Amino acid sequence: MRSSAIFSGLTLVSRLAGFARDVVISAALGASSSPAADAYNTALSFPNLFRRIFAEGAFAAAFVPAYAKTLKTEGDIEADRVATDALAAVAAVTVALTIAAQLAMPWLMTIINVGFLDDPARFKLAVILTQITMPYLPCMAVAALLSGVLNARGRFIVSGAYPILLNLIMLAVVIPARGGQVEAATAASWGVLVAGVAQAGLCWWGARKAGANIRLALPRLTPAVKAIVITAIPAAIGNSATQINVFISGNLSSFVPGGRTWLATADRLYQLPLGLVGVAIGIALLPRLSAAVASKDHAQQQASMDEALCLSMALTLPAAAALMAMPYFLIDALFTRGAFLQVDAVNTAQALLHFGWGVPAFVLIRILAPAFFARGDTKTPMTFALVSVAVNAALAIGLFNLGMGIAGIAAAVSAAAWSNALLLASTLWRRGDYRPSPAAVSRFSRIALASAGLAAVVGLASWARPWIEAPVASLLNAVQMSVGAKEVSLLLVTAAGGLAYVALAFATRAVTVREVKGLLRRGGR
Repeated sequence: MRSSAIFSGLTLVSRLAGFARDVVISAALGASSSPAADAYNTALSFPNLFRRIFAEGAFAAAFVPAYAKTLKTEGDIEADRVATDALAAVAAVTVALTIAAQLAMPWLMTIINVGFLDDPARFKLAVILTQITMPYLPCMAVAALLSGVLNARGRFIVSGAYPILLNLIMLAVVIPARGGQVEAATAASWGVLVAGVAQAGLCWWGARKAGANIRLALPRLTPAVKAIVITAIPAAIGNSATQINVFISGNLSSFVPGGRTWLATADRLYQLPLGLVGVAIGIALLPRLSAAVASKDHAQQQASMDEALCLSMALTLPAAAALMAMPYFLIDALFTRGAFLQVDAVNTAQALLHFGWGVPAFVLIRILAPAFFARGDTKTPMTFALVSVAVNAALAIGLFNLGMGIAGIAAAVSAAAWSNALLLASTLWRRGDYRPSPAAVSRFSRIALASAGLAAVVGLASWARPWIEAPVASLLNAVQMSVGAKEVSLLLVTAAGGLAYVALAFATRAVTVREVKGLLRRGGR
């Protein structure tokens, strides 16, 4: 829990900086009013697609258990030798992939954004900006591997802090950009590249500071690297399957002017609980669970999974409830300004509503998949990810063409995530690898009840928004404050919802005073 709290706290700082970045970029680029927004979101998503497949996905899932096991059984020197060889291999592969993608980008763009072909200006700009951002991939591959080294050594500060650099650097380059939407999009794309170099450098410094003696070396296919690659291949296929969902969504949304930006903006909000909770707890869980599996400590395996499940759902379910109960209120208050228009807010809110009910599934995947990875099983998650691709493809194409448009794409993504999560959970149950304890099931039920209460509070407030904003606007005018009424009203409603959830959590005994005191005592030691 402490490891997750450290990572989540730093991730929260990063997400707040990311929110500031998104507000500035959305106001500068808009969505449906200019080709620059869709081109920029393509440039940001394409290297991230491969990053999630190779760097932070498959390779990390295979590398972290191998490094943690070597560190525990053979010591620092051998573990760092494995890390050195793995770093050389992943850097070589991602650099080669980056160069090939940059050279082939005009042809690749005709595949990844079919809808752009009818808009030559949007197509050309997307090609140029994506060529600029592609070197972000090898930088992130290096950063992800070194972050895994830090996590295996129980150091979470640098691995939680390095994403902050991306947001700060992009703000620094976008705010002073002058000349229009295209110029701002170009500046943001260059900011991605600069940030990638800075992030890799910070993780390198952190790993050396933590005592890891990792060096630069020529790639070698050592037995350890070969074993990691063999383990990573199924995970890469599984992650590729997940990214096929992203590819399908992006292609369909490219037929709607502003569609890519609507999805990307909604994605920012539903990724907040995923990044703060799912990724943080999953990253903290994997080394601990791997060590417990290696030492055959079944009690620790059960305790780790129960704690991860309850903690993740205690933070995820209320977030999902809020996203579904007040999607338009959130989007309009946060993003409608500058070139981001009312029509953009309406369409983005529809997508956010359907992403919202998928949030618990996205987080559950992050919690359940490490139970397979810790046991060296990457094939089963791969198979289930392929099933989720089929579900997503069928639903996305069907719902999009039936008239749901961008909202149908989001609904398909959430349905696919739930199919994946349920398959993972049922397989762990059937194998006997993990079954939630009665105490965990009871806790989950009470958390769900408290979250339903939160949804009722913020949903009612969203319906009564005009009556909330009117006195707020009058008060702001009276004190001559320039802050908008809708932003302040959102803060008040969010605070009320949060207080309601805390009160209901204590009332239903989803959380007890004794547990809070115990956590504080452990944190103080």
